[in-house]
Amino acid sequence: MTLKVSETEQDGWTVLHISGELDLLTSPTVRQSVHDVVAVGRHDVVLDLSGVQFCDSSGVGVLIALRRLMRSCGGRLRLILPARGAEEGSHVNRVLAALGVRRLFEVYPDWDAAVDEEAEPLTA
Repeated sequence: MTLKVSETEQDGWTVLHISGELDLLTSPTVRQSVHDVVAVGRHDVVLDLSGVQFCDSSGVGVLIALRRLMRSCGGRLRLILPARGAEEGSHVNRVLAALGVRRLFEVYPDWDAAVDEEAEPLTA
């Protein structure tokens, strides 16, 4: 399966919609997409991972590296993962939790919540 990344903007946030598999071969595409957004001065980024069916350790590594990048440039990174029990995207949530890194990220159930300055992230 391939990885697809599309970009939209909402309320000052750049939302990258990611679908497919996030693995050793495809994770550099996600990394480059975020780097491209930051390079043009946009520092509030949401990664919509609700369409990701598979994520391995290299995908998790890229997510952690992107978190570090956003913090270093004074930006913000938020993830969209479906609420518990949802079919699509729940794999990423389980992988992050199993590796003990889920708590590092601000996670929201959908992109309306992710771009809302008043919304609280989901608990790990």
